[in-house]
Amino acid sequence: MMNTASVRRILAGAFAAAALAAAPLALAQETVRADVGKALQAAQALSKSGKHREALAKVAEAEAVSGRTQFENYTIQRTKGSIAATAGDNDTAAKAFEAVIASGKSPAGENLKMMQAVAGLYYRGKDYPKAATWAARYQKEGGTDPSMRTLLVQSYFLGNDCASVSKTVGESDGNGRKATEEELQILANCYLKQKDNQGYVSAIERLVLHYPKKEYWTDLLNRVQKKNGFSDRFSLDIYRLKLATGNINSANDYLEMTQLALQAGFPTEAKKIVDKGYAAGVLGTGKDAERHKRLKDLADKTASESLAARAQAEKEAAADKSGNALVSIGYNYVTEGAAQKGLALMEEGLKKGGLKRPEDAKLLLGTAQLQGGAKARAVQTLKTVQGTDGAADLAKLWTLIAQRG
Repeated sequence: MMNTASVRRILAGAFAAAALAAAPLALAQETVRADVGKALQAAQALSKSGKHREALAKVAEAEAVSGRTQFENYTIQRTKGSIAATAGDNDTAAKAFEAVIASGKSPAGENLKMMQAVAGLYYRGKDYPKAATWAARYQKEGGTDPSMRTLLVQSYFLGNDCASVSKTVGESDGNGRKATEEELQILANCYLKQKDNQGYVSAIERLVLHYPKKEYWTDLLNRVQKKNGFSDRFSLDIYRLKLATGNINSANDYLEMTQLALQAGFPTEAKKIVDKGYAAGVLGTGKDAERHKRLKDLADKTASESLAARAQAEKEAAADKSGNALVSIGYNYVTEGAAQKGLALMEEGLKKGGLKRPEDAKLLLGTAQLQGGAKARAVQTLKTVQGTDGAADLAKLWTLIAQRG
């Protein structure tokens, strides 16, 4: 949905167009007869004094003059539109400006501003189908104000035309531009209105790709975890994504992720997480500071022991036909900063073909490649991850992170 500032910005177009009509007589080479001109001048004076109802009555006097020329009609409608827009009479103002556009007598370049005004006036008057019609015409005839595309999408939404919202926002990603954040928010709201969860998630995915805000990632991660069949064994993977998207803040988050990394056999990762918690000032303070210290000491000790036993563990992993141990040791190397060696070991482990959970291993490899700076390889790997237990969903989220920049 559009925020208040956006609405004000868009509707400002209506008043800009109204200002164009403030002194129509001075713009013209043609003239109006005295009885028409006198009534319109009186109307303008009354409007400037805030007497809009009386001003419109004077415009009606001009309209009552018989035998009016096309130019007189054009001048009358410009004046009426200006006064009605200022008075907040949206429908009268919009219809008057429509007549001005139809007359073909506006100076070059003004018609687009008038169309913008008409769209804004109908929007302000909650006639959303007409607002959409004029916003679309404005674009078709060469209008370039980006706020009008947002008004078009919002008008479709408020007019319950979600099919047009989807089509318009889809087209926004072409022609050398990307959909704005507001357009994608409107698209997401459309899917919510239709109870289309798949469509909603696709809209949020586009938001995190182009506008990677924490709250969008929070929404996506929560929805992934609530999907039917999502396995608890991916809890550490969820935390990795939370960390990568700025969604880890509490002491409990840091503690649980550290413990999960230790349990999974990744002590260096665990040490890095607990250290981040301390660096952020979240761990090491308060009534649980001693508990935090015990976990930090455990992570430090386990990481040191892992390094000390690495040579023997790597030798045993190489002899293991399953490849599981090589994948784990390789990931440890990546978390320690030795990405090239670690990724090579992980890939060797996958090639053995005896993995207990090959999709999980590919997910971990793609994550490690991304952590090691190999984005293109990471995307290739992550796109091969399959399954309905959460691995493929998590791989897709890592792919979005890799593609965002």
